[in-house]
Amino acid sequence: MPVEFLGIAATNNGSETSPRSGAAFDKEYTLKLARAHEDHGWDRVLFAYGSGSPDPAPAAAYIASRLDTLQILLAHRPNVSYPTFAAKTFATLDRISDGRLTVHFITGGNDHEQGREGDTLTKDERYSRTREYIGIVKRIWTSHEPFDHEGEHYRFHDFVSDVFPVQQPRPDVSFGGSSPAAYAAGGAEADIYALWGEPLAKTAEQIEAVKAAARAAGRTTPPRFQVAFRPIIAPTEELAWEKAHRTVDAIKARKENGEPAVVRHHRRGDPENTGSQRLISIARSGERHDRALWTPTAAATGGAGNSNALVGTPETVARALLDYYDLGVDILSARGYELLGDAIDFGRHVIPLVREEVARRDAAGAARGPETLVEAG
Repeated sequence: MPVEFLGIAATNNGSETSPRSGAAFDKEYTLKLARAHEDHGWDRVLFAYGSGSPDPAPAAAYIASRLDTLQILLAHRPNVSYPTFAAKTFATLDRISDGRLTVHFITGGNDHEQGREGDTLTKDERYSRTREYIGIVKRIWTSHEPFDHEGEHYRFHDFVSDVFPVQQPRPDVSFGGSSPAAYAAGGAEADIYALWGEPLAKTAEQIEAVKAAARAAGRTTPPRFQVAFRPIIAPTEELAWEKAHRTVDAIKARKENGEPAVVRHHRRGDPENTGSQRLISIARSGERHDRALWTPTAAATGGAGNSNALVGTPETVARALLDYYDLGVDILSARGYELLGDAIDFGRHVIPLVREEVARRDAAGAARGPETLVEAG
């Protein structure tokens, strides 16, 4: 089974450990970071979404028009545009990128953040809206005849787009979440289901929950699975752990100083979304899990987003990633704290180790032949 690597397409050089040095959208840095991913073995990068952040769609178009092979994962919140408009935007971006687009739909797990852009729906209402939204976008991508829609959240008549994606029948849809409502929506609609890095046993439980939701929705093939981590690597285990503790100290110092980029995005108090609640619960149960999973980075940010670390040498982190691959995860998402340097180091030292081992396993499986594999199963 092939393995893919997802990095981050940040529009500036700021992170939880250091403030940005320039504008929120730094064209030169955005291109430099994306090119570093393309040049060092990454498959795609995520253009994330935040209420006050640069619009990810034109930023993605900027990168797609300047790089040749790097694929794009575009985050999108359904509350910010009507699905007819969004579907055309996505199709146009797939044209600009020559078929390199995947769209990640974000339902929104924080009422305050959603309210910043006028979204006042409840969590369950948001999931209902997202599911309807995705269905509309898929239909627009694939329908060449005008159609009407009368749904719970959207109504329109006689719509047909004149721009269609390069990818046929359509680009992939990505989705994430850790609540039963998320499993139901993503299990029904997603081609890729995105999870935050948790201990292996808990990740396996989530994978089974999504598969069950897919079966309940009448699907015969479940989504592919993606898991995200914050790798902290160094040439030796001792140096890696020293780096890990420096990282957490830097996050805590910025929060204690009340720096807006940290405090605004990682609000104090208990998080509302299930994914962050799970990360905090895991952190409280212990700092170290399995081969290399480390939780203090998640605890320091209040479980904000992708925040659990994998700590160790490149060999240790590669083996840890392969443990998740063995669970059926074939998209591995990673983002360091020094975005550019960590993307290069991870691409040079970790990605080749994982790819080589996956290729070795695939070759061994092919050599055994299908009959042996069936008997072994």
